[in-house]
Amino acid sequence: MPKRILVCTAQVPFARGGAELLAEGLCDALRARGHSADMVALPYAWQPHDRLATSALAWRLLDLTHVDGAPVDQIICTKFPSYAARHPRKVVWLVHQHRQAYDWYGTPLSDFANTPEDRAIRDQLLRIDRAMLGEAQRRYAISRNVAARLRRFTGLDAMPLHPPSRYAGRLHAGPYGDYLLSDARLDAAKRLDLLLRALARTSMPIRCVLIGAGADRERLERLAAELGLGARAEFRGFVPDEELIALYAAARAVYYAPYDEDYGFTSIQALAAARPVITTEDAGGVLEFVTDGVTGLVAPPDPVAIAARLDLLFADQGLAARLGAAGPARVAGITWDRVIDALILER
Repeated sequence: MPKRILVCTAQVPFARGGAELLAEGLCDALRARGHSADMVALPYAWQPHDRLATSALAWRLLDLTHVDGAPVDQIICTKFPSYAARHPRKVVWLVHQHRQAYDWYGTPLSDFANTPEDRAIRDQLLRIDRAMLGEAQRRYAISRNVAARLRRFTGLDAMPLHPPSRYAGRLHAGPYGDYLLSDARLDAAKRLDLLLRALARTSMPIRCVLIGAGADRERLERLAAELGLGARAEFRGFVPDEELIALYAAARAVYYAPYDEDYGFTSIQALAAARPVITTEDAGGVLEFVTDGVTGLVAPPDPVAIAARLDLLFADQGLAARLGAAGPARVAGITWDRVIDALILER
């Protein structure tokens, strides 16, 4: 029976990434199944840190039980702080919590300091998450990695439920070409500096095409110049969908080695296009799909080690083809039908 469903997500103004694509894809998939679905997105601020609780409160104050005089059958909440929304039929499909206060806390990736004020705000976020996530009728997470983090910090369980790529059904295999592809947002957590430093250490003049944008682009371009990479590191920025699909199809391999990634659409897309993935031992959710010597190569997070894996794949096209051929079967079960069947609450 068709339902009226709201997909709730937090939106950082002027930013667009995997979480936004997930929410949009979910709305599209719900509509394709005959439901009336729409997205509710609120901006949120994380600096100063006391605004985090205010952002959660904004969600809590919304009345999402009715819209335009008609009842809303359920809501599906994704990332922090959207899951603070109230509804008697709330389902959470967790993209991530506020990682700066959780697994990134105490690392250079976190903007929280070891001060009484920040510790108090972190404790407040933990209480908010335990209560607001705990009241959901069902909890899912986009990966085993996100589910494990949730249990570690809140004691709550969630069932892994992998989201499809927005390019599902369009990615395809082509020849194993002469370039490495990087399809990652240009920010510190994606560790593209590791890639550039590895390229500078390869024995072969391997060329890399980097697509995507981000605040780290200027620093990365400067690093590439300092390393003398020249045309071997090509920053293309955002590219149209057809060009992106063609770049996947003709790459020798795809590099994707973020730090403790939630999930990683890039790795899913690479495997669907039969491209081997080069990643690292600490890449988190990427390792749920990339197995060393099976669907890609896994290295320590060290430029010399990564360079050695790059040389292997670019010296042996047959190895790239063998690893790439195992990719499509690994991700074949990730479908919107499976996601929708899990997320919809029956009456």
